[in-house]
Amino acid sequence: MESGSSSSVSSGSTTLELNARYSLEETITHMQVVSDMADQLIDIMLNYRQSGHPGGSRSKIRILTALFLSGRMRYDIRRPKFSFNDRFVLGAGHTIPSIYALVSILYEALRLKHRQTGDEAYRFDPHLAILKEDLVGFRRHGSKLPGHAETTTGVIHANTGPSGHGFPIAVGIALALDLAQCPARVWFLEGEGGFTPGGTHETENALWAAQLGKKFIVLEDFNDACIDRIVSEVIPCPPTIQWEAHGWTVREAVEGMELKSILEVLKQLDEDESEAPKIGVFHTLKGREYGVIGPPSHGKPHNLNSPEFWETKKEFQKKYGIRFSGFGEGIDASDEKAIRRQFTENVNVVMGVLERNQELVDFICHSLLAAAMQVPKAAALRVDRKVNAFEDERLRVEHLPSHLFAMPGEKRANREALGLWGQYVNRVTGGKLISFAADLSGSLNIRPISADFGIYNTNNRTGTEFPSVITEFFNSGASAGIASTNFAENPEKSFSGFYAIHGTYGSFVYLGYGPMRVFSQMAQDSPIRVGKVIYLAGHSGPETADDSRTHFGIFSPGVTQLFPEGQIINLVPWEFNEVPVVLSEALQQRAPIIALHLTRPAITIPDRGALGVASHMEARKGAYLIRPYDENAPKMGVVVVQGTSTTDNLLRILPRLRDEGLNVKIVAAVSAELFMLQDEDYRQRIYSQGDRLDSMIITNASRKLMSAWFNPLNEEYALCADRDNRWRTGGTVTEVLAEAQLSEDHILEGIRRFALERKSRLERIKREFDLV
Repeated sequence: MESGSSSSVSSGSTTLELNARYSLEETITHMQVVSDMADQLIDIMLNYRQSGHPGGSRSKIRILTALFLSGRMRYDIRRPKFSFNDRFVLGAGHTIPSIYALVSILYEALRLKHRQTGDEAYRFDPHLAILKEDLVGFRRHGSKLPGHAETTTGVIHANTGPSGHGFPIAVGIALALDLAQCPARVWFLEGEGGFTPGGTHETENALWAAQLGKKFIVLEDFNDACIDRIVSEVIPCPPTIQWEAHGWTVREAVEGMELKSILEVLKQLDEDESEAPKIGVFHTLKGREYGVIGPPSHGKPHNLNSPEFWETKKEFQKKYGIRFSGFGEGIDASDEKAIRRQFTENVNVVMGVLERNQELVDFICHSLLAAAMQVPKAAALRVDRKVNAFEDERLRVEHLPSHLFAMPGEKRANREALGLWGQYVNRVTGGKLISFAADLSGSLNIRPISADFGIYNTNNRTGTEFPSVITEFFNSGASAGIASTNFAENPEKSFSGFYAIHGTYGSFVYLGYGPMRVFSQMAQDSPIRVGKVIYLAGHSGPETADDSRTHFGIFSPGVTQLFPEGQIINLVPWEFNEVPVVLSEALQQRAPIIALHLTRPAITIPDRGALGVASHMEARKGAYLIRPYDENAPKMGVVVVQGTSTTDNLLRILPRLRDEGLNVKIVAAVSAELFMLQDEDYRQRIYSQGDRLDSMIITNASRKLMSAWFNPLNEEYALCADRDNRWRTGGTVTEVLAEAQLSEDHILEGIRRFALERKSRLERIKREFDLV
């Protein structure tokens, strides 16, 4: 089947080639029992927690049962994080009850078989498994079963749930597998609602460009129902239109709730060796057999032990000859012990169907071990599974080569240093830094990073620059997927794989925040280690003058501060030579995200020795002295400066400060996060809490972005791009800085006022404290 074409199958399709031990009829019979059990476990979890999403969970369960037990997905459930397993990503993260229900049945079958035989082939690591006793913790604080998909669950490889976020992350995982030449694939399951965000359009096109059909398979649960409305009322249908228009191969199961039809589509997808992107579309019914269908079934379970809930149990009781605890009766919603007891009892009732059906236990275990047998035990990868390439000593600050630095007097933009540093990193690591730019590789100076390895494409599967266009959301998500794919022999202890960098204008970095937020959560809680992502805010500040206010990054870069402490390191190097220093230093830290803020214009590299300014190597500490106090003269306060033009202009007036006798201490603020990693003695010497009370800020960004350095009691002295709470207008750099009152003369005037009013300033601050 050619790219952009489609086919459909029904339950009357040709005989499937399944494992010889079981006929197609036997396979479907056993899978039906498993999916029936999973339906009941979904209902039970949601009933006793009174929270969760029944509609989409039920509509997906037969697709999932077929995927996990057909052998099409090659994985070893006993080692769910093994490097050579196929990965599964649940884009519709809200339907995670379907995974909890299904996988708990699979693990229970293995556990039963191990008890029966004592054979170690059926043993698994329980801390990554989902066991029947875990289900009672669904959506409860401290449980291993959160309300949306998270990597804390063994078989899940990305945190998902926010619509559209999972798709690019899953593609990033597939890219990492391809770059590493790993013999594994990604299976991605999403509903049609999750394919409506703009990020989907970006990702569809990116997948066509990448031609990742051998590594990435999409499954769509199409039930024509979102949260509030029928999808076909607002989006052209049938769903094949969306995918074929992007050059995809579509395999369609019109009878998408019939296991025979599902199995046939999975077979077609599995055996399609083309590189074109492909998708299986399964027509289902949201809320199937739940008593509520369509949008109303999305996010509200039946009331606790209500007649409607018990109605969904009647057919199962009759079919399997069991009876649920408390059937047909209510329960006191305030009696938590009784609820948990009945919850546990009814989970055991469902699992009793498995315990009494040895043929079913044997089928599940045989299917799981058959899938595991398809997973290679070893493979020749492009990554060394024993080491993290980014821990190479040559990447440490003290070992950086001289060609990464400019000489005093040269005129260079700090963004130029990024390309040189990235190129060096890829030479050291063997091409492990993968770059994405929003059609701005040259402008952001990302392009040199791939100089030795080229652009990633079908003819160059080891290229280090992805050919992305204006796709900030995809770039961010794919970066997260790449950096969360760990090939290490012991992934719980170390990382081996690829890092990523994605960039756009500083004014547009909010477009990449969503995936970075999710990646940060994964890094915090995942049982396996993740790599790093460099989140580039290029062309920041009013220095992007001639592009005017639509492109100024004065406020927007603040999204990079919206993370828990320790999850991100913000770097704001003001000149060329600081860039490789702070990047290399940040690589050595534990934070998974490095936010790099760069500016457009070239400035003259200062002769720091002649000016008495600390070396650019001191930038690795996050803050350093541009000018200490003259200890023989009265102190007049501390000036904290950040940003390119602001720092450059401040250095230009150093002689004038001296001539006027303005004895201010001047601190270059490069990274609050790196500064807080320094010892107490250094922090006290450079910028103590006392200094903070007696300080003013100068920044090319907004005052809010200086919160780590800012003393709000001295707000009136702040020199910042939002001095008058207005968007700046455009023009030359000189004109815009003058409007922002950040020119040399304005900075001198501001410091002069700050220094000469020190006595009154400190008296006012003291009065403020006296009032407390």
